[in-house]
This record gives sequence, structure tokens and C-alpha cells, in this order.
Amino acid sequence: MVLACLLLIAGCSKSAITPSESGSPSVEGTASPSGSIRIDGSSTVFPISMAVAEEFGSAFPKIKVPVKQSGTGGGMKQFTVGEVDICDASREIKESEVEACKANGVEYIELTVAFDGMAVVANPENDWCDCITVEQLKNIWRPESDGQITKWSDVNPDWPDEELKLYGPGTDSGTFEYFTEAVVGEARASRPDYTASENDNALVRGVAADKGALGYFGYAYFAENKDQLKLLSVNDGKDCVAPSEETVRDGTYTPLSRPLFIYVSKESLTRPEVVKFIKFYLDNVEQLSSEVGYVPITEAVAKENNKLLEEALNKS
Repeated sequence: MVLACLLLIAGCSKSAITPSESGSPSVEGTASPSGSIRIDGSSTVFPISMAVAEEFGSAFPKIKVPVKQSGTGGGMKQFTVGEVDICDASREIKESEVEACKANGVEYIELTVAFDGMAVVANPENDWCDCITVEQLKNIWRPESDGQITKWSDVNPDWPDEELKLYGPGTDSGTFEYFTEAVVGEARASRPDYTASENDNALVRGVAADKGALGYFGYAYFAENKDQLKLLSVNDGKDCVAPSEETVRDGTYTPLSRPLFIYVSKESLTRPEVVKFIKFYLDNVEQLSSEVGYVPITEAVAKENNKLLEEALNKS
């Protein structure tokens, strides 16, 4: 399904940041509402929501929008019990989370806000590996690798006996779930002996400081720190392909490409400040997601987002 979504992507033109654009559902409520909007969830989606929140704050300074990043799973735990208005998510909502929402009377809409390629990175001093296969990644990260693969030469005998130090997202991260499912073949199946963090910037610092490091996180974090990291191409059995806007857009960077979401509580959409924020988000996410290193959504996806929002508002 991810690849199907990716193939829909076409080039997107940038427009100026604006509180509202023609063609979007009209914003109801007072001209200068106040209040607070609670957002938590994916560290991958965090830069997008943070960029939107900062621009929104300039346009509507009376509305406070603190954005936190406890991982997709951590955000969903709060969202399913009504503790946050919006959950940033780097994966689709799980069936268990859907059931939790139903049990707690939480209705929601799912909006696709960008597409992302997952970056596999090494330390810049690594001069032996430019491309790594999905099979090698699986051998490294599968649970049975704990204690077996400890050096780069364990992965490929042509590589040096450099100690292999692994860095990756914590278990509450949607990136962790997506990577393990795409690479290992089972969501959440991973060796435990790696440096884990829900903060991708901490992972960047770890890989940048360790010659034998290998890590993974959202491509945007590599793009922001490319001078400190070495980007590896990934071979899915056909060819070595590096993540980029083009390869994520055309679906050739497999299997580490995915859509990114925000989940919005319908109950929260009864508050004018939340409505203003979501409409502002949809009006400006194509430009802002591109600015922070993600692949923008297509015009078709943008229209579907506005349709879902309008339907939710008409029923509220």
C-alpha cells in the first residue's frame, strides 16, 4: 500500500505561508481565538508539526501549540484516551489502538501529511560500506543476531573487524515498528543490544561520534545533519538505491519508504482553535514538509485531506 501511495506523488509547487487559502474549508469561529492544542507522537513527524506550529503561532499568537515527541506508540497511548488533540504518527493506527479509541469514545480522522524515506547511516570514517542489502540489515537487526553479529566483518568478511555499534529508535517509535516489519519481517522483532532513543537527534550524535556505528531514522534527520553522517544506499535485491525526494516519490527506494500521518480527534474539532490549526496545517504542509526534508503530498492527497476534514466538520 505504501508503494501505491508513493506512486501517486507528482511534483508540488511551493506557495507562500498563509493562514487560509481559497478552496479550503472555511474557518469558523472568532477572528482571534485563544486556547491550547495538545500534540504528541512520532519523532519523525515532529519536525513537520513543529514547523507548522511555529508558523501558526506567528499568525495566531493567542493559541498555544506545544508539540511533543514521545514516539508514535507513546502518542497513541494518550490519543486513545483523549489526552491529546492530535497524534503525529509514522505508521497507520494499529487495530489494538482502533479498539482502544472505540472503547473510550474517541473518534478521529486520519490525514496524510508527507512521505518519508528511512535513512540507513554510518559514520563518515566508514570507508568500506557504501551500500547494504536488505538481507544484511535483517541479519544484523533480527533478534537472533544478539551476541552473534558484533563486528562489521561478521556481516561481510571483506569488511574490517571494526566493532559494530547500532543506533535506532526506541520501541515506542513508529519508525522502529516500520523498520522491523520491512526489514526483519515482523513488527517489533529486533535485537535488544543497541543504543535506542525516541529523540532522533540523539541518534545522529551517536552515529557521528562512533566510527563503527550503523543506525537508522527518518531521512529528514540525515538531510539536516549530512555533514556529520554517511548515507548508505539500500539494495532490495535489484539495485543499490539511496533515499532522496525522487526515489521516495517514484517508489524505487524500497522497502524503506512510507506515508506520514496526523490523527485528529473529532471531539477536538468542536473547538475553533483546533479547526483553525488543522486548516492552517493542511494549507501549508506541502511547503513546510518540503522545507524540513520530507516529500510533499500530491494534489490528490491534499484534496482527500480537505474532504475528510470537511466531512468531519459537517457532522460535528
